[in-house]
Amino acid sequence: MQQRLRQSILEQRLSRRTVLAAAGGSLLAGCGRSGNAVAIPAAKETTMSTQSERMPALFVAQGAPMLLDDAGWMAELAAWSGAMAKPRAILVVSAHWEERPVTLGATETVPLVYDFYGFAPKYYKTQYRAPGAPWLAERVRGLLSPHQKVEQDTRRGLDHGAYVPLVAMYPDADVPVLQMSLPTLDAKELHALGRALAPLRDEGVLIMGSGFITHNMRAIDWSGKNPPPSWAAEFDLWAKETLEKGAVDALLDYRNRAPGVAMSLPTVEHFVPAIVAQGAASVSPSTVRFPIEGFWMGSFTRRSVQFG
Repeated sequence: MQQRLRQSILEQRLSRRTVLAAAGGSLLAGCGRSGNAVAIPAAKETTMSTQSERMPALFVAQGAPMLLDDAGWMAELAAWSGAMAKPRAILVVSAHWEERPVTLGATETVPLVYDFYGFAPKYYKTQYRAPGAPWLAERVRGLLSPHQKVEQDTRRGLDHGAYVPLVAMYPDADVPVLQMSLPTLDAKELHALGRALAPLRDEGVLIMGSGFITHNMRAIDWSGKNPPPSWAAEFDLWAKETLEKGAVDALLDYRNRAPGVAMSLPTVEHFVPAIVAQGAASVSPSTVRFPIEGFWMGSFTRRSVQFG
């Protein structure tokens, strides 16, 4: 099992191709693109949320398919969502979808994206049939289009960076979900993207970045019994303190200022969704807390963040 898991993880680093799997379990390689406009629902669905509480912005350490078997971690995610107001909809920015320009996923329920290889068959049978959010897609388009191009991929379902934590946080799949691509890895651009999306928080939308604050696939401790390496612990602490202080300049210059960054983030796609979430929170005073902490498989910090 350990050898199979090691091979599957290495294969994920070698390929960014997504695989669409139908509910019956068959796999379809690739994912289609479409520029079709989103149908606008009835006016009653496009009115602003009546809830007075501003929704927080989140960064969720999303784990991997095996997280679904980790009862403790799943319980922590469930407790976290249970302590928040129920959102009108969720906008997810996952480390597992990089596409320029900004691209919005399906606005109706379509098959999930099982973007991993070589795992046990049960992980390809996970279902999460959350409602689509066409009104949210149109709202995002309205916020972003004056500044940048926004496209639509009507076949692109939720990838495991989105649906795995949602299975724990909203198991009834009764909250509409829209996924948005990472259009760049540039920290300043992503922070500005988050700021542009900030009005959604006052409309009942939970903005959720999904990834890992430390993410080095070659430094996995398969035993899970050893303390985290110093470089991971140092980077995790730096990230915690920087986010608590709201030190935006330092956050955006993390490649130069953070200790242990080269080992903690050989690639940065898992970290930068946190910058989108921080950007969405930075337009108004926000408290910062960390509902989930600790390490997983040695060097992966489980640190998750709530802004506001």
